[in-house]
This record gives sequence, structure tokens and C-alpha cells, in this order.
Amino acid sequence: MLDFFTIFSKGGLVLWCFQGVRGPASAATAPVNALIRSVLLQERGGNNSFTHEALTLKYKLDNQFELVFVVGFQKILTLTYVDKLIDDVHKEFRDKYRNEFQQKGALGILNGTFDFKDDFLRLLREAEESSKVRAPTVMKTFEQSVKSQKTVKCMIETRGEKPKEKVKNKKNKGSKKEGNEAVTASNKTAPGEKQSSAAGDKEELTKDEILQKNREEFFKRHMKAGEKSSKSPKPDAQKEKGKKPRVWDLGNSNAKVLDYSNSTTNGNSEASPMEDFDPDMALRDRNREPGRLYDLEYESDEEAEEEKIIQNTSKPSTKKGGLGGMFGMLKGLVGSKSLTRQNMDPVLEKMKDHLIAKNVAAEIAVQLCESVAKKLEGKVMGTFTTVTSTVKQALQEALVQILQPQRRVDVLRDVMDAQRHRRPYVVTFCGVNGVGKSTNLAKISFWLIENGFSVLIAACDTFRAGAVEQLRTHTRRLNALHPPESHGGRTMVQLYEKGYGKDAAGIAMEAISYARNQGFDVVLVDTAGRMQDNAPLMTALAKLIAVNAPDLVLFVGEALVGNEAVDQLVKFNKALADHSMAQTPRLIDGIVLTKFDTIDDKVGAAISMTYITSKPIVFVGTGQTYCDLRSLNAKAVVAALMKA
Repeated sequence: MLDFFTIFSKGGLVLWCFQGVRGPASAATAPVNALIRSVLLQERGGNNSFTHEALTLKYKLDNQFELVFVVGFQKILTLTYVDKLIDDVHKEFRDKYRNEFQQKGALGILNGTFDFKDDFLRLLREAEESSKVRAPTVMKTFEQSVKSQKTVKCMIETRGEKPKEKVKNKKNKGSKKEGNEAVTASNKTAPGEKQSSAAGDKEELTKDEILQKNREEFFKRHMKAGEKSSKSPKPDAQKEKGKKPRVWDLGNSNAKVLDYSNSTTNGNSEASPMEDFDPDMALRDRNREPGRLYDLEYESDEEAEEEKIIQNTSKPSTKKGGLGGMFGMLKGLVGSKSLTRQNMDPVLEKMKDHLIAKNVAAEIAVQLCESVAKKLEGKVMGTFTTVTSTVKQALQEALVQILQPQRRVDVLRDVMDAQRHRRPYVVTFCGVNGVGKSTNLAKISFWLIENGFSVLIAACDTFRAGAVEQLRTHTRRLNALHPPESHGGRTMVQLYEKGYGKDAAGIAMEAISYARNQGFDVVLVDTAGRMQDNAPLMTALAKLIAVNAPDLVLFVGEALVGNEAVDQLVKFNKALADHSMAQTPRLIDGIVLTKFDTIDDKVGAAISMTYITSKPIVFVGTGQTYCDLRSLNAKAVVAALMKA
């Protein structure tokens, strides 16, 4: 039984609605609004089905008249006639009110009266009956079976005798082998026949002579191969002996400075000595504006690309004159025809291959192209536009829409809001091993300090050797770049750590309490890297997030891994939901995309990660210095993605 069936325009005007279940008229409002927000506005129309709470919604788009047909029914029901019903309703409604849409346009939609209840009930009854009318399955009689045609004698098997079918199969296999041998023999003897016909009648060679000749040819081939392999390669250039130690830009030649065994940093900034180094060398950007988070830039070459016009599969007849050919060419250019799936398929196939080559996950590339096809099918092309340009423009708009976040994460505004409530703003970083959690945490710390906020870093990676020392080094560097003297004697960044082997959730709780007592603005919680399939570690991460309730949970992922990033993000979200004891589990709120400077124009990971989870990319890491932090520019990413 259907819950509702509604027809509305893409402008949001409901033309007609049917409600099959008793209840308030607004019962269909929430599911349809969720469909519009999550699917239609986010360009995720690759699948014509959408689930909202206990309902399943199926929809169909009419791009020519800008209409949407939506049917809703209970998720536990299996209604086989829904697809047929929505197609029939679409065709009937379109044919019935075609004149109003074509002649009056938008006014016809606004002022029209759509009395479609009787037609809909008729179509619903026909669809239900068509699903019930099925030929009953009747069991075959013995006379109709294959076994009845066999005699009793042929079914008796004696010992030592094989069934006739197997013998026949073996005979067939043997005949095939004999046939193959005959073909190869004829191929081998073919050159001999040509030689005998050219030289005249000669005596045929005996078997021993043929065998001797083949042996001589075999030895000749092996002798040639041995001569080739015996040639010694050219001697390589002599390499310098020994290894030279790598010298880092901010490194120190004295090894004693690497000894951190006696340093403690919990609330004591004097225990970690300041280091003197050149800030310009550390930041490598003298002209930048402090505290500003620049947009991601991409320099695209503006080259005029010649687009090939996809001609119709039916070739024009040669009887037409030159004038008819000219008008036919103009008719192909000018938007006089609506787009069909056959016209778009070649272009979409190329677009799909292009997206996959740019590191977009294959499944997501297919869904994107399917969504674009459903959005354009039946739509009339613009004047002097080609199928290629129309599809490409629609795909670009879809990609930009996907990268635009549904929920904008404004960290600075949220930190100021937490300041008014006199509590620290807590951010938790999670991700797999080696993606750059600690490095990008330090970059975000530097950005927050330049905006005037004090930061407490909680070292909750109590597993990886050197994790605490790495954060300690970042703390010293950041304090050297922003000494307390520049901020009225206030230490802008401190490290809270309890060593290794301790409970990460407990350390995070103590760090948040310490930050509240000491008046820190932001707490950045660094966690240990863990694989998405490691259940014990994912349980510990879910515990840390559930106990401490951070304001923002950021997933740190690499831009260069492609499909693996999607798998990591999906499984992290699923693990946080499965291992959390809360009724409404806390999931990932945003993404930090690292190592973006290593991928050139293969930026497909950004599309894949935002498409699969609808989570915004909050920060983008583009280099090795503290100021190499960017905000995502959707148009720049799409320009890099669409570059040939």
C-alpha cells in the first residue's frame, strides 16, 4: 500500500498529491524535503531510490517540463509494481497537461488546476493487477519429463562399463584433438608444399632427416640467444662511496638537543627551552597576511578546446541538395531537439573514464555520470550548443554542488561562541597511520594562534614511539614563532602529555579540564593512527569521542590514495556508530585533506570523500611549513579535475 504519491515542480510548487494512509497532510512533507535536500540539490540522482527513516521513496524526473514524481511506501514492503506505476503516471500526466505546460509555461503551472485523482486510481489499480496476474506454475507430469523418454535398459549400469554420454564426449574431445593436429600439420607442411611447387618435383624428406633439421635450427636459435646474453652491459658511472647525512632546514647539528627525556611540559612552559631560528625560513612566505586562511588555488591553462559535434547515427540521404545539407547542419547545432540517452552515452563514457583517471572512485564516477544523464534526459539543448558542451557543463555544476558543504564549519566563529560560554573548544583528530595528523594539527594550531586564540595540545597518541616528542617539538617551534612577549606575557600554546601506555580517553578528559581551569581557548586532541578494520582500536576511539564529547571531529585523509580514502572514511564512520554506546552516536563532522601538493591535477579524492559521506572538507594541507594550510575552493578543484 502506498503512503503517498506527489507531483511537484523543480521550483517547489506542489501540483498534485495523493495520500493513501490516514494522517495529517504534512506526513509527506518531511520525507520529500529530505529527498530534495539530500538528493536533488546535492546532485546525487544516480539511484532513483531514497530511504528516509521507515519510508522508501522512488522518484522520476521530467527535465523538459521541470517536474518531479515521487512515490513513498513503507520500507518493509516489497511492492513490485512501483516502477511501472511511476512510469505510467509520468506518461499520463505529461500527455494530459502537455498543452498547459507548452503554451502557458510557468503561468500554466501556477494557475493550472490538475484534477488527476481518477486517472491515478485507475493506473494504480492496473499496476496492482498486472503484478498479480502471473501464470501459475504447474508441475510437469511424468510424460512431459525427459526421464519418461528413456527406456529401463539405458538406465541400467553395469560394473566396468562407462555411461555412453561420457564415451561420446571423450570421442568428441579426441576428434577435436585429431582435427587440431591435422590443422597444425597442414600449416607446418604448407611452406614445404610451396617450396616443392616452386622447385619442381623433388623427393620428400624422410622422418630422420626432418628430425635432424629441426635439431639444427633449435641449436642455432639457442646459440644466438647465448651470444646476446653474453654481451656485458656498459659499466655504470662510479658512485660516491658512503652516505651523507640529510641536513634539514630547521635542523640542529648538535645531537644533544634531541634528548627530551628530562623535559616536562604540562603547564610549565619554562621547562622546554626556546630555540632561536629564522621565522622567515620556517614560514617561507613574508608577504602573507597573518591569521588568514587562503583559498586553494589552481592555475588552469585557458586553451580553446575544439569540441566534436556528435552527429546522429542515421546518415543523411545523398539525394538532398546543398541547401538541405546546410539547414541540416544548422539544425544539429541549434537547440531544436531534446537530449536522449543515446546521444549522451558516448560523451558520458568518456567523462567517466576521465574522472577515474583523475583519481575519482570508479563506483562514484558511474553514479555521477548516471546522475547527470537523468538530469539532462529530455531537456532541450540551448542555441548553438553541442551535446559535449552541455554534458560537460552539467557535470561541472554537479561537481561544484557536491563540494559545497551542506553544513559549513566555521571554526573561528565556533571558538568565539565557546569563549562566550567560558569553555574550551575541543577538536579531535582521527585517521589511519601516517596521513599527517600531528603535522596538520600543528598547522591548525599556528593558524589559531595567529587569530589570537590560545591552544592546548593533548598528546593522546600513547602508542606510537616518538609521538609525544613530535608534538613537543612542534610546541617549541610554535612558541618560538609566537613568544609570550608578543602576546602580553601569555603562552599561546602548551602540550599536555602523560607519556606512553596510558588511556587516551582519560588523558583527553584531563586535558579538557586543565584547559578550562587555565583559560585556554582551544583544545586539539591528537589520537593514534589506526586502521579502519582494527576493532579494538576503533572501540577505544569511539570511547574517547563518546566520553569527552568534542565540538568537532575531523578525519584526516590523504589526497593521493584515491579509492582507499573512501573506504577509510566510510569504515571510520561505521565503526564510530557501531562501537558507541550512545543512542545517537557521534560521527565524523569534517575532513582534513593532506598532501594535496603531491597530486598535481589528480584531485578526485576530494570528490569521492565528499560524495560518499556529505562531509565538508574543512582544511587542505599543501606543504611542509606551518602556513601551508588552505580552505577548499570548489571551483579550483573542479577546474583541475576537468582539465584534459
